[in-house]
Amino acid sequence: MKIQFDDNYFMKKAIDEAKIALSKGEVPVGAVIVADNKIIARAHNMVESLNDVTAHAEILAITSASNHIGGKYLKNCSMYVTLEPCQMCAGALYWARISNLYFGASDPKRGYQVLGTVLHPKTKVSAGILKHECKELLDKFFISRRSLN
Repeated sequence: MKIQFDDNYFMKKAIDEAKIALSKGEVPVGAVIVADNKIIARAHNMVESLNDVTAHAEILAITSASNHIGGKYLKNCSMYVTLEPCQMCAGALYWARISNLYFGASDPKRGYQVLGTVLHPKTKVSAGILKHECKELLDKFFISRRSLN
């Protein structure tokens, strides 16, 4: 059986990272960065674990990918992330010059689009990849948090 390396495949890998975050009590966001159909970085939210408000999946994945390629620019790379990036992460993606951004669930309150943040003009964006699976993880997390209060 031949593995189909498509957008769904890579988003499922980001979802796997989000599930790791969920198991650690983190907001379940996961990200992978792909170059030449290979995952070169993977990360999940670690804000609580690291006690660091900047430890979003996207930021950690950018750092890992930059270390992997030995440079700060992620041209010819694609990020798959389960939730629309926030303003901070969108800014980091802008400076990293990522070629493609694919995200699952939209964030109508804190997403970069609603806040008017601009990505690099050469970055291509595709939204809604496996959005139901991505949103389900987030909903599960926030429902469990509300029931604790």
